[in-house]
Amino acid sequence: MKIAVLAGGISPERNVSLATGTSVCRALRRNGHQAVLVDSFLGIPTLEGALEDLFDTPDGCCPEATIGETAPDLDAVRAGRGGEDAGSFGPRVLELCKLADLVFIGLHGRDGEDGRIQATLDLLGVAYTGSGYLGSGLAMEKIFSKRLMDAAGIRTPRWKLLRYEEGDIPRLAAELFMPCVVKTTGGGSSIGVYLPNTREELADALREVLRFGEQVIVEERIRGRDLAVGVLGDRYLPPVEMISSTAYFDYTAKYQSDKCREVCPADVSPAVAKEAGEMALALHRALGLEVYSRADFMLDANNVPWCLETNSLPGLTPGSLLPKETAALGMTYEELCEEIVQRSYRIKRRS
Repeated sequence: MKIAVLAGGISPERNVSLATGTSVCRALRRNGHQAVLVDSFLGIPTLEGALEDLFDTPDGCCPEATIGETAPDLDAVRAGRGGEDAGSFGPRVLELCKLADLVFIGLHGRDGEDGRIQATLDLLGVAYTGSGYLGSGLAMEKIFSKRLMDAAGIRTPRWKLLRYEEGDIPRLAAELFMPCVVKTTGGGSSIGVYLPNTREELADALREVLRFGEQVIVEERIRGRDLAVGVLGDRYLPPVEMISSTAYFDYTAKYQSDKCREVCPADVSPAVAKEAGEMALALHRALGLEVYSRADFMLDANNVPWCLETNSLPGLTPGSLLPKETAALGMTYEELCEEIVQRSYRIKRRS
């Protein structure tokens, strides 16, 4: 197949996306596909020859992508594109997508995981990997996924949706339940997530999180072990435990190998693994997700799993959590990428 791998974008998870896209593109080329990587935001500004010739480039236009300890400078990325167009798609991106048999969405965060890219491709009649626009949007917006968890009886920490202004912060910091987690409603990779230990830190967190949007979720903090459970097709995968050397499993711990140790299968009882897996699969179905996803959990002191959220486009570098789960079942990284391609290609979407 001719496959356009969309990566990069303009969310704080840009660097993670480039690492995912590069890994996926190379794996697909090893599988025999004509795969090419394109930065969805920067696009294809210069080109010699026909656009379709990009599918035949020897390296698939793959950069040397690394994930630093901090999120990227998005203002610098915007400046790098130049021009007056502030749209999500760079030059000739959609044109290339229409030439492909399939678009592999390697984007993370807003304008990637939130359903907008998927809706655009639907309108163009272009096939793509993963979930459709509605399931993607529901999973990305924590408000809706939390409501669906409550409605479906999926155990999740108690939570509260807030809309407030600077002047409300002293009152909220005095009244809200503790211990708690303060988070933006549509973030990922632990960006926009705060774990205050005191009411003073809670006030600071409430102030800082407003940078990410006017709606904020405050959630009961469950102390325990970090688990993740992937879903692939119609089955859940073995759980993986993240053991961080930092205070918690933050952006740095997730993407710096010396900051976190990941154990898969996690050292939990079969009963716990089954319960968490069934919860992940139930949430996948409740949200209307397709092909693959990954749910995140906290396992409390009594070995009870609490579902925090699900990710419709989890990271797919060889060192990411989902590939480690499938590896535990004997599946190679190339086989995982191929299963995602084949399952996605068979989906009948709007045309």
